Amino acid sequence: MANPPAPTLEARGLLRLARSDRAAAGKAVAALSLDAQVALVCETAVSQRSALLDLMPEPEAVIPRMPEAELCFTVKAVGIHDAPWILEYATPDQVVACVDLDAWQGALPDRAALDSWLDALAETSDDSFLRSVQALDPELVVLYLRQRIDVELKPNSDDWEPPDGGQTLEGQFYFSARRKDDDISAIVSLMRQLFQQDYWTYFRMMQGAIWELDSECEEWAFRWRTGRLEDLGFPPWDEAMRVYRYMSPEERLRIPEGENALDMDAWRLPVWIPGLPAESDDAPLVFRTLAQLEERERNAAFFAFVALANKLAVADRMSLSDAESLPHAIEKAAHFASEGLAFISGANAIDAVEAVRRIPLETLFRVGANLDPQAARPT
Repeated sequence: MANPPAPTLEARGLLRLARSDRAAAGKAVAALSLDAQVALVCETAVSQRSALLDLMPEPEAVIPRMPEAELCFTVKAVGIHDAPWILEYATPDQVVACVDLDAWQGALPDRAALDSWLDALAETSDDSFLRSVQALDPELVVLYLRQRIDVELKPNSDDWEPPDGGQTLEGQFYFSARRKDDDISAIVSLMRQLFQQDYWTYFRMMQGAIWELDSECEEWAFRWRTGRLEDLGFPPWDEAMRVYRYMSPEERLRIPEGENALDMDAWRLPVWIPGLPAESDDAPLVFRTLAQLEERERNAAFFAFVALANKLAVADRMSLSDAESLPHAIEKAAHFASEGLAFISGANAIDAVEAVRRIPLETLFRVGANLDPQAARPT
């Protein structure tokens, strides 16, 4: 099923009320069910979500229920360094998804963004920080450590001297900042907690910081991230680019025989999309057509369309941590799928509703994109 509809309570009105009567605004929010509170936050512009969460009687119950990407959008709107109070309540899966979405550039980790996320997580409580770090890929944590600290293992030698500024928790591993002006308090906190509560992970991190190669860590971290993004509906780039594959004029007219294009199961959405717009006469043809389907078919079409938009976001190399990326992808998907639907239903003299039942939405997009490849070209 798609996400439940947003509550009738309007966020801007609540925030205006909060400025004059905060208690009344808080009471109005508290009267909503937990699902309605989650919907209220996710239906609100990202720039206003922090203020809205601050009105929630139990933000610790609302935040873990937010879709992963919506939490990422919210944290970035607040500012990562100002968001530890939000990350305090995030689940490990949400934290991993935020890092997957925001701390990468292509096939390589974005080291500056990774630093920002881990430094912000270090400002949460000890238990929350430890849970988050344990959930992250160890290869990614090793990369974070290797760029910030030098680690030495004390040799069996009486004349060995610890490095200048070196710190140790157990008299064996010594670590120090690579740059003199770098504040590594977050790393010291991380190492202390791992040493006290998860010694084997601590040992793995220290050994990794000394011996592991950046290239191997990057390769394995990229593999794990790719699999998780696929679970969230974001395929690898080379697979996503198939939506732009050339179709011959004959292929554009072809309608599959005996297939049900709407045979798709629901999957967990990382974003909040209550439904596809279709009310107005100027809505794209594909949306107006999907609105005429039976309920079961509309649900399947909803997830098929979001999957198509996700592929476009990946193929066009949109920032997956940008709240505006998916709306842009949805707009593009709707335009070219509508062009393809109009062309193929008109050329075959079949009803548009029958066409979407028989032709996958991705195929309709590809037909539309092939009709005007210059306009459809990834930007």
